[in-house]
Amino acid sequence: MPKINSRICLAVLVGWVMIGALATGCGDAGATITRLTVGTPGADPYAPMSGTDQVRLTASTQAGGTTAGDSPGLYGGTRRTASCDPAALVEFLKANPDKARAWAAVHGIQPGGIAAFVERLTPVLLRTDTLVTNHGYRNGKAVASPAVLQTGMGVLVNEYGFPAVKCNCGNPLTQPEKKISTGNAKYTGQSWPHFSKRKVTKIKPREPAKGAVTVFVLVDPEAKVGFERPRATTGTLDGPAEALPATEPTQVPESGDPSSGVPGTDMPTPTDSGTPTDSSTPGTETPADGTGVPTDQPTSEPEAPVTPSTQQSETEPTGEISSVPDQSAGPVPS
Repeated sequence: MPKINSRICLAVLVGWVMIGALATGCGDAGATITRLTVGTPGADPYAPMSGTDQVRLTASTQAGGTTAGDSPGLYGGTRRTASCDPAALVEFLKANPDKARAWAAVHGIQPGGIAAFVERLTPVLLRTDTLVTNHGYRNGKAVASPAVLQTGMGVLVNEYGFPAVKCNCGNPLTQPEKKISTGNAKYTGQSWPHFSKRKVTKIKPREPAKGAVTVFVLVDPEAKVGFERPRATTGTLDGPAEALPATEPTQVPESGDPSSGVPGTDMPTPTDSGTPTDSSTPGTETPADGTGVPTDQPTSEPEAPVTPSTQQSETEPTGEISSVPDQSAGPVPS
């Protein structure tokens, strides 16, 4: 059994402990957030791609609230393997100049700068359901809408640790509007097991004054080991796998009304077929974003350390799933 690398172990622990609680006020109760599941490109994709997501990924116990993009253990990945193909995305956009112009405009760059921009990104897997602004392509323009990306989805993150590309469709991603409250919002789109408004994570990019992230500390899909991935690399330079600590500390939830200290009830969110779920309807879960009601303790089992190779893992082997291409979205890059 490999020894626990003190740098990775302490980084994973301390990184989560130092997450700050950010007050969001009342939030935007009128927002509608679209749920986007692993393996499907969603509506209005730029370039549908397959094999970018992991369906059997052990979610982080630190879900919900706001997390810094450089937090060790925030993202996952398979050591020596990239979840995305940045070069294929660049080639597709070169072959589709109309889409390239719309794509580049989202990130405030010129089409000619797409290759250099993408080269600075790092492929990872989401370990929490994550709130972003998704930019689809419709009628020659980028169309923005708030979205929650399911745990296990492959993304390319920028040098400050924020998702910049949704890999299974090539859509550019940006930060969500600050006024959106994940607890007060309505949700549409297909749901998934264990989805909860209170476990939707907002990622805060690393402060630019601290400089770019140099190394991301990732966790494997089974949450057994951690490893380092240098920024802007695709797995070939990954560091050695090291056993993770038995547990992760509890994440600090977003704060609202300081007088409220009673945990809410984690009611299940029904799977809908396009009809938004109004959080004000009796029987739905208590919002945790901007309402002052802290989240419950994680209900999942603690993440266990690696044991000798003779022991069988209780987690099923990880498996990639392929996206379902939208035939109207144009050719799929090879």
